[in-house]
Amino acid sequence: MAASMDKEYVLITGATSGIGYALAEVFASHGYGLILVSSTMSHLLTAQCKLKAEYAVPILIYEQDLAVNDAAFKLYASLKADDVRFNILINNAGLGLIGKSETLDADRELQMLTLNIISLTMLCKLFIAEHQQSGGRILNVASIGAFQPGPYTASYYASKAYVLSYTQAIRCEAKNSGIHISVLCPGSTHTAFFTKAGKPTPKFAGSPERAAKAAYHGLMKDQEIIIPGMMNQLIRWLPKRLKMAAVAKMKI
Repeated sequence: MAASMDKEYVLITGATSGIGYALAEVFASHGYGLILVSSTMSHLLTAQCKLKAEYAVPILIYEQDLAVNDAAFKLYASLKADDVRFNILINNAGLGLIGKSETLDADRELQMLTLNIISLTMLCKLFIAEHQQSGGRILNVASIGAFQPGPYTASYYASKAYVLSYTQAIRCEAKNSGIHISVLCPGSTHTAFFTKAGKPTPKFAGSPERAAKAAYHGLMKDQEIIIPGMMNQLIRWLPKRLKMAAVAKMKI
C-alpha cells in the first residue's frame, strides 16, 4: 500500500458521523487522503461511499473499537502491516454518559474513559514517537465542558478536562520537534451525543460543519485552543459555579 501514499493523509477516529465526518469532508476538500477509523464497518463503508462520490481523494477505512484495552496499539499494528503512513492525527472519537455518577453503568463508564482518555493518549504517544524527525500535526477533540466540572456528566467532563490539559502539556513538550498540536473545544453540537443519552439536543447547538471548519483552520494556524463560535468563547470565561448550575439544570 505504500506506493499509493504519495500525498498527505489524515487519520480521523470516530469519522463516520458528527464532527468526525465533517472533518473528513473538510480535509478531503483540501486534497488530503483520508484514513477513517470507527468501531462499525457498515458505518465506515457508508461514509467511504459518500465521500468518494464527492471528493477525488483516496479513502482508507479501518474498523477498530477504541473503547477496549490496547486498542491504540492494535490500530497502529494494522496500519503498520499495511504500510500506511499519515501526517495528521485527529483524535475525535469520544463517548459521553449523562446521569448521576452512582447510577451510571460501570462497564459503560470504563469504556468511555478508555476511549476518551487511554486510547487518545496512546495514539498521541505512538504518533509523536514516529514523527520526531518528519513532523506532523495532532488535533485532539475535547469540549467546552473541559473548562468546568459537569454535574450529571461528571466523568465525561472530567475526561475532556484531561484531554485539554494533556494536549497543552504535550504541545509544550513537542515545540521543538516540528509536531504541531491543537485541541478543539466545541460547545453543544448537533451530533448523536444527546440522542444516545436520551436527551434533547439544546436549541443553541452548533453544526458539526462549523466546528470542523474552525478546527481545520485553527490546526493549520497552529492555534493551541480552538473554540468555535463567539458564544462558546464567552462561556469559557463565565464563573464556574454559574456554568455548573446551568449544566445541572440541562441534565436533570
